[in-house]
Amino acid sequence: MKSTASAAAGFFIVPRHVLGGKGFIAPSDKLNIACIGAGGKGWSDIRNAYADGENNVVAICDIDTNLAKNAIEKWPKAKFYKDFRIMLSEMKNEIDAVTISGPDHMHGVAAMSAMREGMHVYVQKPLTHNIYEARQLTEGAREYKVVSQMGNQGASNPAQQQLVDWYNAGEIGTVNEVYVWTNRPVWPQGIPFPSEKPEMPSHLNKEDWDLFIGPAEYMDYHPLFHPFKWRGWWNFGTGALGDMGCHLIDSPFRILELGYPTEVECSVGQVFTRDWVPEFIPEGCPPSASVQLKFGATEKNPSDIKFNWSDGGIRPFHPDLIPADHFIGEEGSGNGVIMIGDKGVMSCGTYGRVPRLYKKGHEMVEMPDDYESGIPYQDKPESGHQYAWTKACKEGFGSKAHQSLTSSFDYSGPMTETVLMGNLAIRSYALAKEGESGRREFFGRKKLIWDGDNMKVTNFEEANQFVGRPYRDGWKLI
Repeated sequence: MKSTASAAAGFFIVPRHVLGGKGFIAPSDKLNIACIGAGGKGWSDIRNAYADGENNVVAICDIDTNLAKNAIEKWPKAKFYKDFRIMLSEMKNEIDAVTISGPDHMHGVAAMSAMREGMHVYVQKPLTHNIYEARQLTEGAREYKVVSQMGNQGASNPAQQQLVDWYNAGEIGTVNEVYVWTNRPVWPQGIPFPSEKPEMPSHLNKEDWDLFIGPAEYMDYHPLFHPFKWRGWWNFGTGALGDMGCHLIDSPFRILELGYPTEVECSVGQVFTRDWVPEFIPEGCPPSASVQLKFGATEKNPSDIKFNWSDGGIRPFHPDLIPADHFIGEEGSGNGVIMIGDKGVMSCGTYGRVPRLYKKGHEMVEMPDDYESGIPYQDKPESGHQYAWTKACKEGFGSKAHQSLTSSFDYSGPMTETVLMGNLAIRSYALAKEGESGRREFFGRKKLIWDGDNMKVTNFEEANQFVGRPYRDGWKLI
């Protein structure tokens, strides 16, 4: 033992290149990181993972050089690609980890491609475009033994832990109803599918556009699809639920340790541009929606739960315990969460911010300024959400750092499935056929019973087409 201790005293970290390349990363060494999607959240994700030079950015991938401009200028030595498939193949021995921050329809295929090469992955919310992809990524991260994290950075906000602590202390008792809402969409949605075919901007070409389409059904270029408004179209996006659900549903899902829902039902807002005839836009997400999911009792919460979601500016009303002059959720009440228990009520906003506790006969309780959550790296941007992932990548799959991540796929995969279950109901709600009277009959407007283990609606087969999606030739998930 003494000789072993003497040897350890002279031990130095061995560089990656001596140990044999990717997969042999000493905890103090630098990760070689690539990004798929370099604009918007992609820019902040890769910048935060770079961590002021603690890691290397070795490759940048984006179909739009305008969106990637900041990244290209910041890391001029990084190789630039437009096709992530080529990047992952050519640099498979040079890349340790990848941030994936493109449109929703690309998340699953890009992440699975990187994981198959043994690369750790950080994937923006929602984790995937559909339920099937979320399940495959959850299982794939375990199979390929990679460190994963979804980009719902509020998961690392200390306010989330404060809410967990209140609930675990029995402050609101058993929860039987939850309300979650958002003011999204804040982009064009519920509008007719574009029929015109404008020219692409000069910095894009047909090959770029084909790469943007990726695994989805081909559609001609339109500014309603790129660079941001893709969110409102099912071919590329996941609507208001996909945009904000993983930020808001995260709080009650985490606190109550929920599993798969047992059923879902919805209704959606209608748009009229002609008397008596609502617009029919199956290609696009609706202007507003109301969704109710139900969960069975769990070890942590011995009651069935009605879980209510609304978007498009529709929010719940004040519960009795929240005073009339208090905002609900976050300031302005535009986004929020309310959990109603038999002893009290908890509320919060996006990312778990502004946590509040209300109990009958008590003053409202807020998170104290000196609250310590135990979540590390709070001095880093976005509560250290990307930084914690890079640290876990260095320590490796199954390490303590990996297990302490706040949104690895083991957690964020099932949570994303819950978010996308709402979209399955919304898309089923729009199923229609022409009736005998010549009027459109909507035959999907029913409660859907869900077998979560088998990813299947058991009482309406037509709805199961929305569990996954077909993939274009040249693109695959598995």
